[in-house]
Amino acid sequence: MLVIVGYVVVAISVLGGFILAGGHVGALLQPVEFLMIGGAAAGAFVVGNNGKTIKATFKALPTVFKGSKYTKDSYMELMALLYELLGKVRKEGLMSIEGDIENPDQSPVFAKYPAVLADHHVVEFMTDYLRIMVSGNLNAMEIESLMDVEIETHHHEAVVPAHVVAKAGDAMPAFGIVAAVMGVVHTMESVGIPPAELGILIAHALVGTFLGILLAYGFVGPLATVLEQKAEESTKMFQTIKVTLLANLNGYAPAMAVEFGRKALYSTERPGFVELEEHVKQKR
Repeated sequence: MLVIVGYVVVAISVLGGFILAGGHVGALLQPVEFLMIGGAAAGAFVVGNNGKTIKATFKALPTVFKGSKYTKDSYMELMALLYELLGKVRKEGLMSIEGDIENPDQSPVFAKYPAVLADHHVVEFMTDYLRIMVSGNLNAMEIESLMDVEIETHHHEAVVPAHVVAKAGDAMPAFGIVAAVMGVVHTMESVGIPPAELGILIAHALVGTFLGILLAYGFVGPLATVLEQKAEESTKMFQTIKVTLLANLNGYAPAMAVEFGRKALYSTERPGFVELEEHVKQKR
């Protein structure tokens, strides 16, 4: 929603200023310029990326128009689930959660937390390391190292769409210049026409440079920033799980392990100590 609001502000500010200066919006409506700039950028995007990256980018783009799914409530759900699983381990032993982590979709514990269960990446990350803990073959330091590698890999994959969209935006001013040059070439071909018509052709040519810069910095570039922020948010879920499980592996009780995880959250989504404690008790 904020993306649309921002786009509207950009459009009103630029076009409104142009109109107030005495300009005519009709002079900016040049479909051919849009075709050259947009088509060239799209073609370069296809040439410069493999199928996996293109697919990931098109999958990620619709998310910029939606609010973040990583809210305070979702983090509290995650930590309540971790508390319940670790509490079960503390009371009944590691083998008691084997059924839960092998089939989380059928687990009565996971069923209490549908928001977490709906995110298969988070569930997979959590159950994989709980499974490793159950096996008992790795110590805390080895598990932490493995977690770091997986989180880094996840983050790298998550920011790929942001990087390729940023590159597409960076190329648009250059494609705008290309469109402008093509307009100048057309103008030079028509040098014999009346000055009034010649001025119109020159104005049309300059629109290419204008559109390239506006699209790059007013529309495409900000999308890359939003995509990068969303990638950072998704990584925070994994970091919270990592800190909580490692604290438990190092001998801390479930309540204290969850407190470690709470401290890993951004301040904007971090629940208070009492707030999280009451939520955990309510879920239990």
